Amino acid sequence: MAKKIPTIDGHAKDNSTLGNLPEWDLSDLYTSEDAPELKKDLDWLGIACSDFSEEYQGKLDRLNAVGLLEAVERYQAIDVVAGKIMSFAGLRFYQLTSDPQRAKFMSDMQDKVTKLTTPLVFYGLEFNRINEDHIASLLNENIYLARYKPVFERMRAMKPYQLSDELEKFLHDQSVVGASAWNRLFDETVANLTFQIDGEDLQLESAANKLSDKDRNTRESAAREIARVLKENTGIFARVHNTLAKEKEIEDQWRKMPTPQTGRHLSNHVEPEVVQALRDAVVSAYPKLSHRYYNLKAKWMGLDKMQVWDRNAPLPIEDDKLVDWTVAQDIVLSAYSEFAPEMAEVAKPFFTKGWIDAAVKPGKAPGAFAHPTVTTVHPYIMLNYLGKQRDVMTLAHELGHGVHQVLAASQGELLSSTPLTLAETASVFGEMLTFRKLLAAAKTQKERKVLLAGKVEDMINTVVRQIAFYDFECKLHAARAEGEMTPTQINEIWMSVQGESLGPIFEFMDGYETFWSYIPHFVHSPFYVYAYAFGDGLVNALYAVYEDGEPEFQSKYFDMLRAGGSKHHKELLAPFGLDASDPAFWDKGLNMISKMIDELEAMED
Repeated sequence: MAKKIPTIDGHAKDNSTLGNLPEWDLSDLYTSEDAPELKKDLDWLGIACSDFSEEYQGKLDRLNAVGLLEAVERYQAIDVVAGKIMSFAGLRFYQLTSDPQRAKFMSDMQDKVTKLTTPLVFYGLEFNRINEDHIASLLNENIYLARYKPVFERMRAMKPYQLSDELEKFLHDQSVVGASAWNRLFDETVANLTFQIDGEDLQLESAANKLSDKDRNTRESAAREIARVLKENTGIFARVHNTLAKEKEIEDQWRKMPTPQTGRHLSNHVEPEVVQALRDAVVSAYPKLSHRYYNLKAKWMGLDKMQVWDRNAPLPIEDDKLVDWTVAQDIVLSAYSEFAPEMAEVAKPFFTKGWIDAAVKPGKAPGAFAHPTVTTVHPYIMLNYLGKQRDVMTLAHELGHGVHQVLAASQGELLSSTPLTLAETASVFGEMLTFRKLLAAAKTQKERKVLLAGKVEDMINTVVRQIAFYDFECKLHAARAEGEMTPTQINEIWMSVQGESLGPIFEFMDGYETFWSYIPHFVHSPFYVYAYAFGDGLVNALYAVYEDGEPEFQSKYFDMLRAGGSKHHKELLAPFGLDASDPAFWDKGLNMISKMIDELEAMED
């Protein structure tokens, strides 16, 4: 019942003087840990969950349409309050993960919410035992109840993998000392890592930023120092991965799930064959995408071989001018407004009402994310803004998430949540709008080349890198099923997918084999990563439809965002003439990246 802590997108960078960088105002959730409103909500949650159980347990199959609708709406109200509490606890923790009090508060809230919502475990289990024909007749009777059909379908999808009521309650109660505890250990370990580079003591964010420094010696020093520190901590990270993978394997076996990926596909409301088609299309495209681009980049840099510290290096012709926060805001909002003024209007409050936390600070969580919180409040965006061109694109990306979450909130708590495969749609689309605006404004071929190369690298990181991550996870979980994995074995799996995805132009330094260890997605959300590639491919195909002048595109696009999780991806894409289950669909998106590389190659002639 408790909301998940937000998953982190990517890796952020160093801090600079970039104008007045905003911080969160979390008072729209609660004003403090001891706020009377928080205590009131916890008290209400306990009573509401107990009353819900007393009134409905053992009786769901006897409810008429009006009665079931009332039960759904009461469950939704409970979901809002539980989600609000955990959103506040999680966001405060991510602002300062090194603060023991914030960590304790989040853990305490997770314990309390888990305990208070335990009486609700029966709800999904019992609902799934109701006769299919009976559910259908109730939906036909009441149009308000029929709105929740997608929710019921997602619940019913878990029916074959449902355990006994007692076991489900046990798993619910045990979760706070299971995956949640290992997640917290991972977060705290990463937050407390210190890297010594050029006489400075840096945290992961700042150290990772050095990997895109203009000076090659600085990049190499950073890469070797990151490798040194990760190697010292690989035992902890290997223990986290071994434990979580084994825990998942045990639960999957009890549930009789056919593959480790099944649970993620079900939660994403996407067919396994669609994900496989995406994965296969991307892997087949490695030679024409990442391999070809990095060969080109090596030529620009005058290198016979690329090292891992060259992968995200700026081009030699690229200047190191930083983008002030106010300028970044204007760039993104104007790109949004040129597409549709409504999009910019939805986005503006993020900048004016304390909905963005932008600065890099000691102890702050790495990366960037947009957390929807609950539909009765609003989303919050976390960035680690360092003023680079890519940070502007990250702002556009996360703001796209925020706009999507605001628009989908009208669906209500149960229907607003978008499957991960569709959750990246508005974010990647927002990036594309911003990129196209900057590209159109380029005054010289040099500017155009830098922008194109940056976009290609971002798309490779979103598509190629994330599918390589997905393959790493698939291989890791398969290997764990055969027994405990040593750090060396995990390192070997990592190197097998890195070599395949990056191509023969790369040499890999000693120590790079440990770079799997700090990536949070593997810990927080197993098999999440393919959603990035799914979203990028989907948006590339969608943007091609927009460029072709699809009638009323903006109106259809906003309808898609407002739908939230109320429709399947086939229904959402149908108005645009697109179908993600068609293998050729993924080639459209990949061809867009390939054409950009074509243009970059043509600039060499």
